[in-house]
Amino acid sequence: MRELFTMWRYTKMVVLVALTAGVYAAILIPLKGIPLIPGFTELRPGNAIPVVFSLLFGPAAAWGSAFGNLIGDFFGTLGLGSIGGFIGNFFYGFIPYKLWGRMGLFSSRQPIDARSGRWLLEYLLAALLASGACAAIISFGTEVFSLVPFKILAPVITINNFFWAAILGPFLVWLLFPRAKRWDILWTEILEPAEISQPARPWIAATLMWVGGLGALASGLTIAATLGFVEAVLPFLAVFILGCVLA
Repeated sequence: MRELFTMWRYTKMVVLVALTAGVYAAILIPLKGIPLIPGFTELRPGNAIPVVFSLLFGPAAAWGSAFGNLIGDFFGTLGLGSIGGFIGNFFYGFIPYKLWGRMGLFSSRQPIDARSGRWLLEYLLAALLASGACAAIISFGTEVFSLVPFKILAPVITINNFFWAAILGPFLVWLLFPRAKRWDILWTEILEPAEISQPARPWIAATLMWVGGLGALASGLTIAATLGFVEAVLPFLAVFILGCVLA
C-alpha cells in the first residue's frame, strides 16, 4: 500500500484524485432522486468510474472514489453511513489496480486495454471482488450503527456496483486508456518503481483479499444469523485488510 502515501508527492496524482472525485460525484448527484434504499443508496451508473479509473490512475482513484462518494452524500444521503461509504468506496477504487496481473491463471497478462476473453474475465473478477468488498464494508457499518440490516443493503450494493462496472467499464477502459497513455497520466508512468509496493508473493495477498472480501459478504448474509454479526464478519474483514496491506 506504499503508493497510497507516496503518490501525494506528485502534483499529477493529486490532480487525478480531484478528477476522480469530481467525475464520480458529478455522475452520482443527479441520480440521488432515484433511490434503491432511501437515504442510503440509489441507481448508480457512476459505479463504473472507480473500477475504470483504478486501472488508469491507481491509488489516486482509491482516494478520489472515497472523496467523490462523500461529496455525493452531501446531496441527500449524508449521515453515519457515510463513514462506511467513505471506507468502502476507497477500497472499491483500490482493489482493481491491486489485483490486476496478480490472480495467477485468471490474469490475462495483457495490456490494460486489450480486447480478449481472458482480459474481460480478469476485469470482471476484479470488479466482482471490488463490488462485494465495498458492499460488505458499507453494510457492516450500517448494521453496527443499526441503520439498515446487512442482509438488505449488501446485496443491493453488490449488484448495483457490479452491474454498472461490468456493463460500462470495459468500453470506458478501451476508450480512455489510449488517451490517458498519450497524455502521460497513467499512474504507473508517474510514480517511480521504488514508490510502488512490490510483494514477493502477490498471489498470497490476492488470495487473502478474495477470502476476506467475499467471506465477509457471505458471512454477513448467512452465518451471522446464528453466530452473532460482528463475530462472524469482522474476522473476514481483518483477513481482507491484511491482504490489502500485503498487496
